[in-house]
Amino acid sequence: MTEPLLGKTAIVTGAARGIGRAYALRLARLGADVVVSDLNLAGAAKIGETLTADTVMAEIEALGRRAIGVEGNLIDRAAAEDLARRSLEAFGRIDVLVNNAGVAVARNSGTHASDTTPEAFDYLIDANLKTAHNCCAAVVPAMKTQGSGAIVNVSSQTGVALLDDGNLAIYGAAKAGVAYLTRTLAAELGPHGIRVNAIAPGIVMTERLRQLDASMGVGTDAQLEAIALRRFATTDDMANVMEFLTTDLSSYVTGQVISACGGVVLHPN
Repeated sequence: MTEPLLGKTAIVTGAARGIGRAYALRLARLGADVVVSDLNLAGAAKIGETLTADTVMAEIEALGRRAIGVEGNLIDRAAAEDLARRSLEAFGRIDVLVNNAGVAVARNSGTHASDTTPEAFDYLIDANLKTAHNCCAAVVPAMKTQGSGAIVNVSSQTGVALLDDGNLAIYGAAKAGVAYLTRTLAAELGPHGIRVNAIAPGIVMTERLRQLDASMGVGTDAQLEAIALRRFATTDDMANVMEFLTTDLSSYVTGQVISACGGVVLHPN
């Protein structure tokens, strides 16, 4: 089938720009109606990312699919529950959840474990791990009722293997937590026909990354040389893995963390 998700509904968090936008557009091309969730639905303009329409929702509609946008801070469980409720009101079902929302750095804090402020620690854990847990908990009742569903959490290469000098330490700890959460949910929800997997992206060349301060230590020449394929990832590279995990191509795959890093991590997760 060219549209294996036809008639299904997908939620993508952090979908207003970058990798999340790529996930949302790919799901629409696969036939799904899409709920675009973000803290700021106009986030692409903020970083200079060019859309093909006024909004990501309009881009999806141009592909012949239905779309709604839902703004909210998913650190708040009530916002996650509102996201699920509005998705059901709009489309009547929830078949796919892609937990892409997250952030790697916090303002006014270092990126190493020893110089991360308490406020930054809480923020990074909340934005990466708590949001994923909140959204999973919010959609599970609908998926259990259907007896089916696919959840894709987004971990990180940093949650699997250390960056140089332990950079992005608390972000990595949060993403390692996402990987563990993925496995526990797979064990819990498998009997209900719900598959739960994760993607651990390597360094993805987005507009946001191009603007990232070099002092953050991400996207360096040394990191490029450490990649077996000798290139940073594109957003389409990540969408390809997401497509596998949200369609029947992966019907017997659950509880797995796929390291999509171009060959930086060459050992079992």
